[in-house]
Amino acid sequence: MIIRLRNLFAVVMLSGAFSLLSAGLFVTLDAVDVAFTEAAVGAGITTVLFLGALALTGSIEKPQRGHPYVALPVMAALTAMLLYGTMDMPPFGDAGAPIHRHVAPEYITGTQTQIGIPNMVSAILASYRGFDTLGETGVIFTAGMGVLLLLRRGLSSRQKSGGGDAE
Repeated sequence: MIIRLRNLFAVVMLSGAFSLLSAGLFVTLDAVDVAFTEAAVGAGITTVLFLGALALTGSIEKPQRGHPYVALPVMAALTAMLLYGTMDMPPFGDAGAPIHRHVAPEYITGTQTQIGIPNMVSAILASYRGFDTLGETGVIFTAGMGVLLLLRRGLSSRQKSGGGDAE
């Protein structure tokens, strides 16, 4: 339904509901940290930003102009590059993969003794990958500020021109 609807307000609401349902699924899979992120970013911030964008643009999708098949060669080339890039990866679940021989055993044995947090995923994100998590938070913050600046610029140009949907 999200793909086929032309009413963008309904699309935003369905996307937020889907994100919230996904967060519930993550909770049932005992991935509470992922569920929290999905609920906060997917159902929360993204929905608010989309509603703000709809307030500035309008809620009905305009018909497309041009040829929709122009993107097909670009997507085919991108798919070929991604498939080529994955050919060097070890098979899925390979016990001899470098991640299983070097990194994972250190995290499994070290989290309980070094960190003392019973949830291994939370311990890894909060300690071993703390700077990575901080960097991801910085990227999300920067993207949010960029969207807010773009929306603000769009709002100020609409106010200067009279602010109505004169088309």
